[in-house]
Amino acid sequence: MLPLQTDPSVFSEFDPSIAEEFGYEVSQASTFLGIPLYDTQSLLHLLLHFAFNLLVSWVIVHFLYYRKSRRRDYYFTFMMFSSAMFLLLFVMENIKMQIGFALGLFAIFGMIRYRTETVPVREMTYLFIIIAISIINGLALNISYAELVLANGMLVGLIWLLESAKKGRLRSTKLITYDRIDLVTPERREELKADLEKRTGLSIESIEVGAIDFIRDSAFVRITYTLPAGESNTVDQLLRAKDYSG
Repeated sequence: MLPLQTDPSVFSEFDPSIAEEFGYEVSQASTFLGIPLYDTQSLLHLLLHFAFNLLVSWVIVHFLYYRKSRRRDYYFTFMMFSSAMFLLLFVMENIKMQIGFALGLFAIFGMIRYRTETVPVREMTYLFIIIAISIINGLALNISYAELVLANGMLVGLIWLLESAKKGRLRSTKLITYDRIDLVTPERREELKADLEKRTGLSIESIEVGAIDFIRDSAFVRITYTLPAGESNTVDQLLRAKDYSG
């Protein structure tokens, strides 16, 4: 007698009595209220894909993002986003989730704006990447492992290449509340530059003068300067004291 293995997901549409009439032995997994308690093959599939997705996300976050930004809050956010998104898509794919719903989730998370602050451009870009990788790994269940590894490797390689290209001398800006409004006039721009360079210790390339408050004798000045080779200055994106946590 030949054994016949059945897929639990389609067992509700399968009549064991018909198979037995043709000489097959039907084996079913243990069930509870009609739902299989476990499926060894599906469980191993889940663990393997989850570990692979976690590894790829960790490489991106730890070696490509965190090494420059040192933002532990976003480190936690990216890793949790990756794991939660992968599990959501993987489980729902097993119940025949349509690809349109996955793209809808991508659009929803892509438009995230926290109520207390706007996510910086670099962090938002990495969030897009983490979501995209989780969608690929969570839904690409019918392609070979070689294709899956190649797709993830191409994304990681592209990020590394672009991050490496930024190792040269970068330009950065600072917003300064300046107290000598007598120097903000166009004809005294060189004096303004010399004073700012003396007080900040930076080699300034350009200066922009914004709002001027004659009552408080202050003005908003934005300076542009060049960073040393290989350095970045993400702190310039933070304008409030509470943004410095993490």
